[in-house]
Amino acid sequence: MGKTKFKTIDIAYIGLMVAVMAVCSWITVPYFAVPFTLQTFAVFVTIGLLGMERGLIAVLVYIILGLIGVPVFAGFKGGASVLMGTTGGYIIGFIFSALVTGLILKKSRKVWVMALAMVLGLIVCYAFGTAWFMVVYAKTKASVGLWTALTWCVIPFIIPDLCKIAVAVVISKRVGKYLNTEVVA
Repeated sequence: MGKTKFKTIDIAYIGLMVAVMAVCSWITVPYFAVPFTLQTFAVFVTIGLLGMERGLIAVLVYIILGLIGVPVFAGFKGGASVLMGTTGGYIIGFIFSALVTGLILKKSRKVWVMALAMVLGLIVCYAFGTAWFMVVYAKTKASVGLWTALTWCVIPFIIPDLCKIAVAVVISKRVGKYLNTEVVA
């Protein structure tokens, strides 16, 4: 693999998308009994606009900032305790979402491929986060079954997350052509 040389504009885009992820994580949308944030939306827009390499770096920088205590996570929280908590696996799952989505988008930037890539990235995030949740919850409270974990942590968020993906695809396609950030035409 050859060296990747980032230009100043790449670094600016990465920084901008880190800020967008932080701001979107602070936005809470009421949804029946379970509110949700726009964090996953921002992750998918980041990958959609920046591609795998730059998008993955933006996601990593976002997570590292949160890890060292900068309050970039939902609820203006930061620190290792957030990542080590029951929902930390979903945040770490963003790395795998970025990889899966980015690898697929390297092959094609068609709208249907982008939507499918983001859905697959979401499934990977759900899988990693739910497994993490089950392990941490079992250590801190009690053992919980897969179905219970899915009904608490995944099922209530499927419809909002699919809506966020739909908007992320539209924004990535429309804004991407003006930013000239797409890796594949």
